[in-house]
Amino acid sequence: MELSNDVRCMDEALRFAREAMSISSPNPRVGCVIVSAEGQVLGAGSTQPAGQAHAEVMALREAQSRGVSVVGATAYVTLEPCAHFGRTGPCCDALIRAGIGRVVAAVSDPNPLVAGQGFSRLRAAGVEVVVGLRAAEARELNIGFFSRMVRQRPWVRLKIAASLNGVSALDNGLSQWITSEAARSDGHAWRARACAILSGVGTVLADDPRLTVRLPGSGRQPHVVVLDSRLRTPSSAKLFATGREHYIYTSPADAGDSRRKLEERGATVIPSPRAEHGLDLQAVLSDLARRGVNELHVEAGRSVNGGFIQSGLADELLVYLAPTLLGSGYGMADLGVMDSLAQGKALQFRSIDCLGPDLRIVARIAGSDDF
Repeated sequence: MELSNDVRCMDEALRFAREAMSISSPNPRVGCVIVSAEGQVLGAGSTQPAGQAHAEVMALREAQSRGVSVVGATAYVTLEPCAHFGRTGPCCDALIRAGIGRVVAAVSDPNPLVAGQGFSRLRAAGVEVVVGLRAAEARELNIGFFSRMVRQRPWVRLKIAASLNGVSALDNGLSQWITSEAARSDGHAWRARACAILSGVGTVLADDPRLTVRLPGSGRQPHVVVLDSRLRTPSSAKLFATGREHYIYTSPADAGDSRRKLEERGATVIPSPRAEHGLDLQAVLSDLARRGVNELHVEAGRSVNGGFIQSGLADELLVYLAPTLLGSGYGMADLGVMDSLAQGKALQFRSIDCLGPDLRIVARIAGSDDF
C-alpha cells in the first residue's frame, strides 16, 4: 500500500519538477512534495531561478504558510537534496531542521559536491531515506545536468526543419518557412528548456536570426553561442538585441577591431583551438560546461550539424518534417561520403508526433545516454 502511495506522490513531485523546465538553469529541475502520515499534501514546490529557493525549501515554505507541521512527514523529491553551500544553503539541512521523518528520492545527485552526501547527512540525523523510485524519469528530466556533471559537457540537441525529402533550405538559401506555425511554436518551447542556443556564423550572416524564445510569458532567455572561426559576426546582428550572455568562439589568432566591436555589444569572445575542419567542438563544449550550460540547443546549417554528428558530440535530433517535397538544396547535415551503409549513424526514435500539418521526430544517437 505504501509503495502505491509512494509512486503517486513521486509522480506528483515529477510534475512539479517539470514546472521548472525553463527557469532553473543551470540548476537541475527538481520537484518536492511533502506528505503527512495520513496522506495529506502539506506543501509542494519546484526549483526557482538560480539564486532563489530550491524545491525542498519551496515545499517547506508552503507548509509553513498553511500553518501545518511537517514533523515526521515524508518528503518526495526528484533529486537528492543538496549538501553544499552554493547560492543557497544545503536542502538536506533544511529538511532535517524541519523535522522531516522520511525522504523518498528518485535519483542521486551526480554533482561531486553532493554525490550521496545529502543522503548520508539525512540518515545520520535519523531520517529514513529511500532512493530509486522513478529514477529513469527523473534522470531524463535532467539529462543535460547529468551530462554536464558526468561527461563535463552539455547534452547536445540538433534542431532541424526540412521537407519530407530532407531539404532544409533551397539552393538560394531560402528556408523560411518550410514548416508550419505549430512546428515553429513547438521549437520555441524546446529553445526555452535549453541553457544556450548555438548557431554558426554562416547562419547568422544568411538569416540574421534573433535566437530568442518568443512564447507568451517567456521569461529567461537562453544564452547565445556562435561558432565563428574568422570573427565575421556583425556587431549589428539581431541576436544582440536582448540582455543575455553571448559567447563567440573563434580562432586564437583572431582579434583586432572586430573583437572590440563585438565586446562593446557585450559579447564574450573566446579563443578556441582548431580542429581539421573548423573549431574544436569538444573544446567548445567543455568550456560551455564550465559556464554552466546543461542543454545546448543547436540551430545551424548542414556543416555545423555534420560536425557535431561526425565528431560523436551530437546526442539528439529534433526534426520537424513538412508534408512537402522540394528540389535541390541543402540537406540536414553534411556527413561526407560513405562507402557502406554500416558507416551510417544509428538512431533510436524517442517520439514521433503530428504538429499541425507537420511531423516532429525526436531521435537519439544510439548510445548517447550511456553515461
